[in-house]
Amino acid sequence: MQSDTPDLAPPGTAVDAGGATANFAAAAGWVSALVTSIAEPDWAAPALGAWDLRALVGHTSRALLTVEQYLDRPAQRVDVMSPAEYFRRTRGATGAGPDEVHARGVAAGDALGADPAAAFSRIADRVTGLLSGAGDPTIACLVGGIRLSDYLPTRTFELVVHGIDISRAAGVDPAPPRPALDRTAALAAELAVDAGDGPRLLEALTGRRALSPGFSVLG
Repeated sequence: MQSDTPDLAPPGTAVDAGGATANFAAAAGWVSALVTSIAEPDWAAPALGAWDLRALVGHTSRALLTVEQYLDRPAQRVDVMSPAEYFRRTRGATGAGPDEVHARGVAAGDALGADPAAAFSRIADRVTGLLSGAGDPTIACLVGGIRLSDYLPTRTFELVVHGIDISRAAGVDPAPPRPALDRTAALAAELAVDAGDGPRLLEALTGRRALSPGFSVLG
């Protein structure tokens, strides 16, 4: 008989909702501060691939907005058991193609309006505020039900990685919050190992051989 209540964590599983929330909030605050340093003429400067800086910041804002969206979409069961599984499942998902991702980033950048830095900061403040007292609900994301504590690290990953992209495009040395950076780096390594690229990654990190051009743990 199928239960109408969300699945509980398996025995022995530690659900660190507080740590996931703290890392997400710290990463959001870091990117908000970074975005405020962008000078007006630089918003149209090339940033990442086909994106200019406005589109890149717009894309990054979606790491916040999807949290807000999914908090309003409770799920009755857990389908996605970890942040790494989320990334595995979203590879090749409907709407995840590069052209679609690019278009959403451009649209999100346009939606930031005349003062994109202020708009980004308002979004960050609003979304992190929603997490206060939210606990660890099971929410419905793109690929099924997932605990908030497992979804937030995927958004922290996006904030940290794209925060570094924004830093490079803006000519600023990237300095993401250490706990958020630690968790993001660990998740990236987990994705590499899961994909069979653990030895290659370890060889690169220990100076034995370089990774091939364009290598990505995101597939």
